[in-house]
Amino acid sequence: MTSNFRIVQDSMGELKVPKNALYGAQTQRAVNNFPVSGQRMPENVIRALLLIKSAAAQANIELKQIPKEMGIAIKQAVDKMLVAPDLMSHFPVDIFQTGSGTSTNMNVNEVLATVASEIYGDKVNANDHINCGQSSNDVIPTAIHVSAAIALQQELIPALQHLS
Repeated sequence: MTSNFRIVQDSMGELKVPKNALYGAQTQRAVNNFPVSGQRMPENVIRALLLIKSAAAQANIELKQIPKEMGIAIKQAVDKMLVAPDLMSHFPVDIFQTGSGTSTNMNVNEVLATVASEIYGDKVNANDHINCGQSSNDVIPTAIHVSAAIALQQELIPALQHLS
């Protein structure tokens, strides 16, 4: 009998995570601990977070904080996720969560670490590599502003032009 779950271990112990999920233990803990509304973070915010992670990877390459090839793999992972038809299936964290959006930030970090590791051919760490030089207090407010700017450009302005 095959299981629909895999066991992931981290500093807090073992945890069951869906077998096909690209995320890891921190995301699963957020899903388990904060089933508040059943509403996920909006897709445009997730997309903005991915773009921010790509820009951070480029900055971290230039600052020699991560190896160039690893940074390129992270950027490629972002590109891959931005066109993934099942994008939102990998971002299950409830929109209502604790703190400064740390659960969502870590969800994005874990997904990108999984995809970037496949591309890079070696372990890319969600904390040390994807999240290098970032905090949720920086990333989440930035993502809200970036997603709003994109929505204005791609949705509101065209709608207003159509209306006029």
